[in-house]
Amino acid sequence: MFTGIIVEVGKVLAISDHGDARVTIATRRSQTCIAIGASIACSGVCLTVVEKGTGFGGEAGTGWFAVDVSGETIRRTVPTQWQVGAPLNLEPALKVGEELGGHIVTGHVDGVGEVAAITPEGASRRIDFLAPAELAPYIAAKGSITIDGVSLTVNTVADEADGRARFSINVIPHTSEVTTLGALVPGNAVNLEIDVLARYLMRMQSTARQA
Repeated sequence: MFTGIIVEVGKVLAISDHGDARVTIATRRSQTCIAIGASIACSGVCLTVVEKGTGFGGEAGTGWFAVDVSGETIRRTVPTQWQVGAPLNLEPALKVGEELGGHIVTGHVDGVGEVAAITPEGASRRIDFLAPAELAPYIAAKGSITIDGVSLTVNTVADEADGRARFSINVIPHTSEVTTLGALVPGNAVNLEIDVLARYLMRMQSTARQA
């Protein structure tokens, strides 16, 4: 489980074929903080550490870890993030006793959205997104949503004629600086995870209607 609070932005160093795609990611975190078998959310995708080390590619002091990404995961997430040089928002799994600073995030991406517009609002930026129609019922004003692994609050939401949901969030300067959200431009694709509580509530309502 995660909280959507990013600890650093890593970078894809290499991708190799081990049946699945083995993705090597640069990290500034101490190797003592990264365990083989541990879960790390990479731009919202929960992945398992299978290797780690320092000095990747002959660069002394460059810390790294590797994860295996299945073809299904690549198909269901933003494809450009699985390329050498791509930045990834990183968050280790929540430990017992740690602060739940954002909201409950599973690391299971529900769909891919699109940046529709970006508007400056003071020092912050309002970003409008388009979410797939199948996710529209789960997105509500003042509710939580995870975008590329970042826990955010929905400000407004409206239904489009094609069934998609158009919703907006505000990104403060700090979040822009410490995540990949500051580099977004209209047309960019993003990983979306709906609030797990909204998912359960929709299921309960569906079951109640069938009873």
